[in-house]
Amino acid sequence: MDIRIGHGYDVHRLTEGRDLILGGVKIDWEKGLLGHSDADVLTHAIMDAILGALALGDIGKHFPDTDEKYKGADSIALLREVIAIITAEGWRVSNIDSTICAQAPKLSPHILQMREILAKAIGCDISQVSVKATTEEHLGFTGEGLGISATAVCLLEKI
Repeated sequence: MDIRIGHGYDVHRLTEGRDLILGGVKIDWEKGLLGHSDADVLTHAIMDAILGALALGDIGKHFPDTDEKYKGADSIALLREVIAIITAEGWRVSNIDSTICAQAPKLSPHILQMREILAKAIGCDISQVSVKATTEEHLGFTGEGLGISATAVCLLEKI
């Protein structure tokens, strides 16, 4: 079996006046993430992991923030485009493991919905998509509530 591993990382600053969207889920909270698209750090890290597994660059290459077409873009729609790219190359996602680093808000009530949305966009079973959340014990920019980061690892297999 031909397999590839990819790793992704993304970070966005928290700000007032924006929606907080993580893994395609809009979370009711006082702040949101600043970015050209919807700034969904979790989905961005997953897309970068998938693209990286095949050495296809990153989301900035495929969906540049200099292109007005992607202003306010729905990251789940962009994830579906990434899946179309790798499918055309003859690959599929075997599994995703991801972690969100955020001091607040509490994310555990939203994890299942994130997994469902991500699995549907990827075209795989929910059992193939892991989403975890952690704080950084008030350390660093995430611990101080300045931003949220996410990491993701994926395994792709040849179709």
